[in-house]
Amino acid sequence: MSYASTYRQLQPLLVACCIAAATPVAYAQTAAAPVSVAAPAANLGPGVIAKVNNVAITEAQLQRAVQQSGLPDSPNLRAALKNQLISRELFRQDAEKTHAYDNRPEVKQAMQEAKDAAITQLYLRDAIKPVPVTEQQVRTQFDNIVASLGDKEYKSRQIQVADAAAAADVLAKLKAGADFAQLAQQVSLAQNKARGGDLDWVSFKTPAVEGHTQNLPLPIAQALTALPAGGVTLTPVNWNNAYFILKLEQIRPTQVPKYEDVKAVLRQQQEAAALEKATLAVVGNLVKQAKIEQ
Repeated sequence: MSYASTYRQLQPLLVACCIAAATPVAYAQTAAAPVSVAAPAANLGPGVIAKVNNVAITEAQLQRAVQQSGLPDSPNLRAALKNQLISRELFRQDAEKTHAYDNRPEVKQAMQEAKDAAITQLYLRDAIKPVPVTEQQVRTQFDNIVASLGDKEYKSRQIQVADAAAAADVLAKLKAGADFAQLAQQVSLAQNKARGGDLDWVSFKTPAVEGHTQNLPLPIAQALTALPAGGVTLTPVNWNNAYFILKLEQIRPTQVPKYEDVKAVLRQQQEAAALEKATLAVVGNLVKQAKIEQ
């Protein structure tokens, strides 16, 4: 096990210990009353929050620790992480006094991995230059989506099973009064089984045409439009070597969102696509120039 992975395993324990040290009473009793973090002494210097035997711990280090923790920012968390940084520096200094760790293979490997990660991150930032997404591109995407919608939209659930026998068993249980959502949670193979097979609202022009069903498989889209609200498919839909039983829960007139409400999401989608395209271009160019043996 590497030094880095060992430290990552210990980190939650260190944070917990530091929270206890930073909080004068039980944390559960004081969660509603944030602990005050004392302002740094004036002689610490700009951006410095603590010094350990004259080694500075900076506000930037604390900010990175907050981001890496994945926890909501709060005075308690900052106090705990500040104590953790101080503890880590104490550990480092005491270990360094012995001169027993500098040449350990684990330390050298961790240093090399950290260096490689930093170099790679900086290289990617410099080398990958996605084409900027314009407002007109976002607006065009929105207009194309709106133009592809039908006058109705559908809310449904699905149960996916592997073969015709399993599908027949599901239909028999539904006919006997089983709850569709509960049955989906029990037997469905789809990723949305935990949500009872719940599918998002979807709208498309009818009759459904391949490539114009908002990413729904055409046989499923066609089956949905043939159902009344509350109806369940009497026969399973066979698609892509799987069998689907569908329940159409609601039908309503298509509700088109305002452009201002969705443009940020559409921009993020286009920026992600542009980043992927630029990344693939860099990778493809490097692969062409490299000798790779597998």
